[in-house]
Amino acid sequence: MQILVTGGAGFIGGHLAEHFAGEGHDVVVLDNFEPYYDLGIKDRNVEAARNAAEAAGGSYELVDGSITDEEQVDDLVAGADVVYHQAAQAGVRKSVEQPEKVNEYNVDGTMTLLEAARRHDVERVVLASSSSVYGKPEYLPYDEDHPTTPVSPYGVSKLASEQYARVYNEVYGLPTVALRYFTVYGPRMRPNMAMTNFVSRCLHGEPPVIYGDGTQTRDFTYVDDVKRVNAQLLEDDSADGEILNVGSTDNIDIQTLAEVVRDEIDPSLELEYTDPREGDAEHTHADISKANELLGYEPAVDIRQGVSTFIDWYRANQEWYDPLVRNS
Repeated sequence: MQILVTGGAGFIGGHLAEHFAGEGHDVVVLDNFEPYYDLGIKDRNVEAARNAAEAAGGSYELVDGSITDEEQVDDLVAGADVVYHQAAQAGVRKSVEQPEKVNEYNVDGTMTLLEAARRHDVERVVLASSSSVYGKPEYLPYDEDHPTTPVSPYGVSKLASEQYARVYNEVYGLPTVALRYFTVYGPRMRPNMAMTNFVSRCLHGEPPVIYGDGTQTRDFTYVDDVKRVNAQLLEDDSADGEILNVGSTDNIDIQTLAEVVRDEIDPSLELEYTDPREGDAEHTHADISKANELLGYEPAVDIRQGVSTFIDWYRANQEWYDPLVRNS
């Protein structure tokens, strides 16, 4: 099958590209290599997917370009059976600083993609959304009917994107599915996240730093669970037109997460606290019953298992992944 992965050199997109290439599919990746974080990590994602394609006898093509380039997007979509739309300007705090840029990539770019998909009658568009669309909880866990009142431009952009996807299904009959991810983590994740910061500091003998008082809660979803549900949507039409939460069964507060990481690496370290970051939601917690009902989605990796696996991977790849080692 011909698969286009936008943002396919990024964290989740890279794992999807690697998986599909490893299954023998023909994969094309579009990525503009925005230097939001160290591009060497994206190079590793590309390398992993290329190696998977070579081993499985599939094909892998990398296109350096932007989701906002209408002509380029149209050409790529024309050759695709299924599109996985992962491209976005990531980062809640970055969106507070540059809201127009976030809108350009996340909303205008999504529109460009959906229009191309409609013109070329692709079999399905699977779009990456985010728990950031919910904002302040009126109740927890969030189900998909919870009010959407985002507290950051990033959340607003993801809400607009998923609603456009829904409308393109309803009005034009384009098969679309939007997946609201809840704090995805795992190998090759962005290095400026809470978990990577905790692991890096602890491995260097420094206490983990918590922004705020640590009572903030998150669902942490291991990337393999996200990869599995995306792979199912390659041919499963059960969720066409739907918006689904993709989270875990583990809701954990940030202080406890820091303690879990600390205890795994160096239990003698203390915790440190600093001012909270603007735009961060206080709590996220996914009700995944809809994804379970439609797709049989059940996360398989709990937080302690996932943290332990991630720390092992981090140690093995610290030389190129850890920012303190790379910049020393």
